[in-house]
Amino acid sequence: MKNRPSTLERPSPERLCAVIDAMAGRPVVMLVDLVADRFITGVPKRVSREAPVLILEFESETLTPGGGANALANVSSLGGVPLGIGILGDDAHGTSLLEALTALGIETGGLIQRPGYRTPTKTRILGGGRHSIKQQIVRYDIEEKLVLGPEDLTRLEGALERFHGQASVAVLSDYGYGTVAPTLLEPVRKALGASGQVLVDSRYRLGDFKGLDGATPNEEEAEAMLGGPLGDDMSRLEEGGRKLLEELEAAFLLVTRGSRGMSLFAEGRACHIPVFGTDQVADVTGAGDTVIGTFALALAAGATPLEASLLANYAGGIVVMKMGTATLDREELRAAVQTRPTWLEGISWVKW
Repeated sequence: MKNRPSTLERPSPERLCAVIDAMAGRPVVMLVDLVADRFITGVPKRVSREAPVLILEFESETLTPGGGANALANVSSLGGVPLGIGILGDDAHGTSLLEALTALGIETGGLIQRPGYRTPTKTRILGGGRHSIKQQIVRYDIEEKLVLGPEDLTRLEGALERFHGQASVAVLSDYGYGTVAPTLLEPVRKALGASGQVLVDSRYRLGDFKGLDGATPNEEEAEAMLGGPLGDDMSRLEEGGRKLLEELEAAFLLVTRGSRGMSLFAEGRACHIPVFGTDQVADVTGAGDTVIGTFALALAAGATPLEASLLANYAGGIVVMKMGTATLDREELRAAVQTRPTWLEGISWVKW
């Protein structure tokens, strides 16, 4: 994009809208753990005589992209082009997940179905009146840790070579299911080229991805790396951010803090971004995938880390007001920026 501002400059609403416009058609390489999210809904009928449990009359069942697949869906819904790479099973859930991604217009040529592997699946059972909002009653997970063999690594590296030179930004979305191995960081960099930026969202082992450009841990993941709670002590948070940047050898770090917003750390400074919207959320399912997808796509569109963080914050605030594993489009994101232009006036950097 032309007239790109300095890294630390607070952007105007017009500038953020220009970034949103520039998202259209931007490719992002995405090496992800693929998850199928199933939602089964029903209407309460009675309490069972067999056990003290509620009996639901079945109403509907849907399967949507979850985990790293949801990050793909979010980039696509914002007008970007996700170049997805990952492994899923040849089971019914894996096939349905591929069909769901294809229906969204997402290229699935880099997604590999492995014989005998069970696709990670999270099944949520929801109940409520026919015309009321359904509430989650229970969730059960199918989780099989994938151990990458030489053939798997060869196929993943081959998929990365397929996208060589097509994108300037890559996302590694690691849910701990085994596809996103730290050893693939260098092949990802090679696929991007020397000027590319690699972002990592890792639930359990962010510290294994040293040398990345940026990361988006939530507060719990940051605390796990630091070995203690951050709490509401801003000086402790800023010191922790500095330590994480040094440990990861990263250029920037965005810590998501739930109802307390986000904190961006870069160039010896911290920027604390208040939550957009309300802290009375409808459903936080998949919000982290929206954040990393929006952040990456904004960078691909020429945004600075601060601009990308602000747009990711807007996006996260929008999807948590939706039920289920949700996405948003550019019009929703643009409307959020334009609805509260004065919200940006409180954004500033703190030098530590």
